[in-house]
Amino acid sequence: MTIRVLVAGLGNMGRSHALAYATNPDFEIVGLVNRSHVDLPPELAGHAIAPDFHEALHRLKPDLACIATYSDTHADYAVAAMEAGAHVFVEKPLATTVIDARRVADAAQRTGRKVVVGYILRHHPSWIRLIEESRALGGPYVFRLNLNQQSSGPTWEVHKRLMETTSPIVDCGVHYVDVMCQITDAAPTEVRGMGLRLSEEVAPTMYNYGHFQVLFADGSCGWYEAGWGPMMSDTAFFVKDVVSPRGAVSIRMPESARSDDIDTHTKTSLLRVHRVGQPDEDLSMADEPGHQDLCNREQAFVARAIREDLDLSRHLQDAVRSLAVCLAADESVRTGQPVRL
Repeated sequence: MTIRVLVAGLGNMGRSHALAYATNPDFEIVGLVNRSHVDLPPELAGHAIAPDFHEALHRLKPDLACIATYSDTHADYAVAAMEAGAHVFVEKPLATTVIDARRVADAAQRTGRKVVVGYILRHHPSWIRLIEESRALGGPYVFRLNLNQQSSGPTWEVHKRLMETTSPIVDCGVHYVDVMCQITDAAPTEVRGMGLRLSEEVAPTMYNYGHFQVLFADGSCGWYEAGWGPMMSDTAFFVKDVVSPRGAVSIRMPESARSDDIDTHTKTSLLRVHRVGQPDEDLSMADEPGHQDLCNREQAFVARAIREDLDLSRHLQDAVRSLAVCLAADESVRTGQPVRL
């Protein structure tokens, strides 16, 4: 029996998830939701677009709600879907506050519905390998991670809309804090953040560049940096290093990589494993999946979670924890003070 899915939000990620459902026989798309009209690719042609999520949810009664709307709607939509009997796939970040994130986790426990959060790197073979190689080196660790985007035109417009509620270090940072936590297994204990508003097009209460440091109970420390906008440098926009006393694991990008290419955000090209006193080992990732294939894998996991009744409680705990770190970083940016966790 197919899983009947309602897709809410038809931006970049929502469209990719909808395409994943359209090509996977485990799913049947029963409705699309978007607040404005958008042109659909041929694979989605024929589906009507409803403007109101709650109306579509109660009219169509889907088995699964895919929530790829702006961050400030994630928690309310997810809870409403579960209370209507649907499982949930929700894009990251899970919510815009820790209280709301916990509200989603509590609703999942109360209703028995599955909730998968869009941590796409968890389904990426290269990132899975990076985590394995890093753990094999042993800690404590230094994490050096960033993702800056020299956005312009429509992408800059999307970024400005996102920044009405969510800073760059929260929106993208949850991915990379999640990776840090998977490698160290230690609890994050303190966060220190700094940020700057670099454009008058950004709301006075928001910043479009930020970075933070996070300390862990095992002595590990991490750095994450994210900036959006036409002013951002396209040099060293993609740094992914994990360093330990015994060596390092790094993602190395080709010289042709560009920050405005969405596949660059997940592609790794090459993993270099450096072990102290030994020759470096280069692991080619030339055949790794692109963005759409990763979305396909992610939604295949959603189907398996539903069909096999997988226990996702740890998955949700991890999503709440990584969000809490990034929101603490945002608090530190705004207050100028470290935040204890």
